[in-house]
Amino acid sequence: RSCALSRMSSPWGFTATRALTAGLGSASRLAEHLSGLGVQRPLIVTDRGVLAAGILDGAAESLRRSQVAFEVYDETVADPPADQVHAAAGQARAMRADGVVGFGGGSSMDIAKLVALLASPGCTQPLDDMFGVGNVRAARLPLVQVPTTAGTGSEVTPIAIITTAPGTKQGVVSPQLLPDLAVLDGELTASLPPHVAAATGVCPPPARAESRTCP
Repeated sequence: RSCALSRMSSPWGFTATRALTAGLGSASRLAEHLSGLGVQRPLIVTDRGVLAAGILDGAAESLRRSQVAFEVYDETVADPPADQVHAAAGQARAMRADGVVGFGGGSSMDIAKLVALLASPGCTQPLDDMFGVGNVRAARLPLVQVPTTAGTGSEVTPIAIITTAPGTKQGVVSPQLLPDLAVLDGELTASLPPHVAAATGVCPPPARAESRTCP
């Protein structure tokens, strides 16, 4: 009992996404969500599977109806390498993006977090200097995360994991990576292939166990 009380009395904190909206069809109001953040030229970070399946269609149509000048980066792969982060950030800078949308699984959302930093006007901090905990010095562009799977939780965490070498991953951990808005739309997960639904469904329990057992 005394051990439990000691743990309870230790200081701790909790941070999460600044705002969250949930509901069927909420992704199809992406233009409205971005307008509330003052975003008119967003870069959408996703992958070719999401595009091919038509999962982005509703959100993209809402942007077209509102005459939002958006571009799409669709080269995301699982466990994305740093080269993809730089490529997406380069596209965001070239189009003078004023916001970033992560639309997909954890890999797309992790890239979007870092692009929002690297493509921010005035950012001079290189990605290599951001790895670790609390090392981010740059401000970021407005960031919206729209998960299309149900397991990674990247839309509500201040962490981005990138593959930096074969068999090696590094993470950036910073409050700046928490998005301005997470959009949870159940319609986006309804068409998941069974194997993807199963994989993302079993992801959370081991991740929670890991957080309790790893130093």
